[in-house]
Amino acid sequence: MTQQRKKPSKAPANVTSHDVAKAAGVSQSVVSRAFSANGKIAPETRKRVLGVAQDLGYHPNAFARSLVQQRTRIVGVLIARLDNHLYPKVLDAFTAQLWAAGRQVMYFNVDDGGDIDKVLRTALQYRVEAMVVASITLSSHMAEVFCDAGIPVVLFNRYLDDPNVHAVSCDNVAGGRMVADAFLDAGHTRFAFIGGHPDTSTNHDRKGGFMTRLKERGAALSYALEKDYSYDWGRNAAHHLLSQKGPPDALFCASDLIALGALDTARAECGLRVPEDVAIVGFDDIEAASWQSYALTTVQQPVDLMLAETLAVILHKDSQPKRVTVPVTFVERGTTRPRVPSGEVVAL
Repeated sequence: MTQQRKKPSKAPANVTSHDVAKAAGVSQSVVSRAFSANGKIAPETRKRVLGVAQDLGYHPNAFARSLVQQRTRIVGVLIARLDNHLYPKVLDAFTAQLWAAGRQVMYFNVDDGGDIDKVLRTALQYRVEAMVVASITLSSHMAEVFCDAGIPVVLFNRYLDDPNVHAVSCDNVAGGRMVADAFLDAGHTRFAFIGGHPDTSTNHDRKGGFMTRLKERGAALSYALEKDYSYDWGRNAAHHLLSQKGPPDALFCASDLIALGALDTARAECGLRVPEDVAIVGFDDIEAASWQSYALTTVQQPVDLMLAETLAVILHKDSQPKRVTVPVTFVERGTTRPRVPSGEVVAL
């Protein structure tokens, strides 16, 4: 007859693995193996230890175990702004994939103008295994600090000319060139760029690709305004540009959020037809871009591929920092005119 364990009326506080080992009649190392998916232990012993642990109200201390193993299995993720609709999607997908790979995510946020280095120093205190930095860059000093600590840093959707950091981004230059071709092939003649932060690699490359392709085909950029990756900035910039004498008939916006603001201004405030009077193209392909009320033409970032490349860096722990650039796709919807063969006139 099997003797049943007597369950205590109330679980004592701060139950330790030593208590479980003593109650189960095993060593502490056996208890540790029982809670490890890869621990070598007889099935019946594992069942007995887990049963005793449940009766005693014991739960393994992940932080204590990480100190012993010197491995936290925590990946830090720093995102500057979540009002850009691209990044909540990125954070959700990244969290799910890291969880599936046996990692936990520690999320950090910093406002515009915040002390990024301070946030990163906090991440170091939690002994993160890797750090992903999205929509923002870090100082060369902190890049060196992480490198010296053996913690890989991956810039997502940005890059930095620093030998101590990895970078995964889409081909922003090619995206800008695609937009120029779409405008020129549809017969546009007056071009404007509404950019985000001027000092970011994404803004620089998108604008650069756009301007270079215009020049290659005998055209030029008429206007350029750069400030912020926000809806309000898109509205304000578009209102200024479309109020000019001889306004642009084609707007390339450095993000979809900027483009949505520009689109609402063009229609609601300026009374213009889109794309007949002015064409508008964004960048990112956030969910709202495909909504019927917007039907925004945009450059699609391959987020899934970018996440896969980022995870590969983290999980494989490449010793040499590398820069990965993935291709983009031009998605034509309702805010651009159809392309026409050379010599034909576009009917408006």
